[in-house]
Order: sequence, then structure tokens, then C-alpha cells
Amino acid sequence: MQAASDSINSNFHLSHYHDRKLVISGPCSAETEQQVMATAQQLLQTGIVDVFRAGIWKPRTRPGSFEGVGTKGLYWLQQAKAATGLPLAIEVATEQQVEDALRFDIDALWIGARSTANPFSVQALANVLKGVDIPVFIKNPTNPDIALWMGALERLEHAGLKQLALIHRGFSTPYNASYRNAPLWHIAMEMKNRYPQLMMLNDPSHISGRRNGLKEIVEKAYNLNYDGFIIEAHHDPDKAWSDAAQQITPEVLNELLNITQSKPLVQKPCSYSSKEIITQQLHHLKDELQYLKDKSSAMEALLKDAI
Repeated sequence: MQAASDSINSNFHLSHYHDRKLVISGPCSAETEQQVMATAQQLLQTGIVDVFRAGIWKPRTRPGSFEGVGTKGLYWLQQAKAATGLPLAIEVATEQQVEDALRFDIDALWIGARSTANPFSVQALANVLKGVDIPVFIKNPTNPDIALWMGALERLEHAGLKQLALIHRGFSTPYNASYRNAPLWHIAMEMKNRYPQLMMLNDPSHISGRRNGLKEIVEKAYNLNYDGFIIEAHHDPDKAWSDAAQQITPEVLNELLNITQSKPLVQKPCSYSSKEIITQQLHHLKDELQYLKDKSSAMEALLKDAI
């Protein structure tokens, strides 16, 4: 497939957010035109959202569940942008999805964790994006391998993309009961140290996996001086077609981000000392050890009952 057109009609540029936090929010999935419009309008009313996000194509772990409405949802996003003025961001995983996104004037793209973990997928996306001036956010890979994250970034850099940023959404690990995806803060901190010039957003929705766990993650990321957040919000989250447990209303989003509103939204040069990174790694190892102890006790009890 040939590279996409380099003509993007958008006023959204990452350089606009170097002196304040960037907030991206919207539903996990675009479900209906009414749902997209209602959520976008409510998010606009909060006054804190910079970019409207929605999933168009949903790569599910197993087939049979809702996998997105597909290209028709891009028209709904266009209508939401026309009504609210909010720039648009979506996930892309294939060359055709990139072409469709650009054809519908999507303002920013992100590469999901499953794609980041696959160098072939990233290279295909880099090839089709060559010469396109559009912000691209790169989520950490599903597995805790910083080299994969770096490799994805390097492939996009080699394709000539200039507006690149990182998203920390947590990692799949076998020793985790508290989060949907273990944050492993030390990996994100090390990535930020290696690329201090890049924005690092936090995705508390996918780290926590539940609404009542978002506040802890947001506060932690804010205290670590992350550059912003990408958070899932839905006008009626209990009825969401995907990941309902981790979505919140725009009103709750406003309350959740009060921590960022009550403190100066001024970016500071961000780097982490070796001590800070090792401390976070030690916390993670202690959590893993406790998990294994609890799991061992549970298995011993099952074995005793089985005898």
C-alpha cells in the first residue's frame, strides 16, 4: 500500500501542550451516532477536554464480542467534531484503517498495545504514515518489554514522523490482582528518561480496569509529572457496549481531574533518578511476592480440600 497523503486538515499539534496537561477523553467504542454526539457535547461542557477519542475498530482478545462499528463510525466522529470543535483521535492497527482515518480528517492516531508488541504491524503502519504530519501516540506493549516500546517509536521516527508521543496503559503480567494491567511505573519512568523530549500520557482506564481505581492512578501519574491523560468517558457508562466497568461519565471525569485543576497546570522538565526508578521496581516486586504468597495459600487450601 502506498503512503497516505501528507495533507492533513487539522489545527491540533502537540507543541500546543508543552506548557499544560493534555486531556483526551471519550468512549471506549463509538456505538451509535447519538451516543457519540451526546458524549462529545458533555465532554465539551466540562471545559477540560482537549481531544475527543472513540474506538472505531476494537481488537478483542477473543472473537464473538463487540469489535467496533467500523468505518461508518468515522462519519459520526466528523459530526461530533463539527458540533463541538474538539479534535479527534482514534486507534489504528492496519494500513487500511490509517487510510480511512485520514480520509475522514481524524486529527491524531494512537497505536494500541497489541500492535506495539508486533514489529511487523508497527512497520506496516510506519510505511503508510511516511510523510504524514499527524500526531501519533504509541501505547506501551502488552508485555513488559521496553525494547518493543522503543522499537515502535524508532520505526515511526525512521518514517519521518515528527509529532510522536507515548501512552502508559499498563502491562499484562501473571502476578497481578489489583489492576487490569499492572502499571509497572518503573518501565514508564525509564522510557521517559530515555526520551525526555516526548510527551508521556497516562491511561488510568486500562491500568485500573474499574472506576473506583482511577483516582489512585491519576494522582500517582500527576505526582510523577506526566504530561496528560487519556481516560474513557461515556454519557451512560453502565450501558456501554465494551469495557463498561472502567468508563465514567463526563461529570465524574471533571471531578476526577480536580487534582489537576487545583494545582498549576505548568509542565516542568521531567526526569527520574535511579533511586526513584529502583524504588518503583521494588514496590512492584513486593506486590508480586505478596500475590504469589496469597496464591500459594489458596492452592494449599484447595489441595487440602481435595484430599
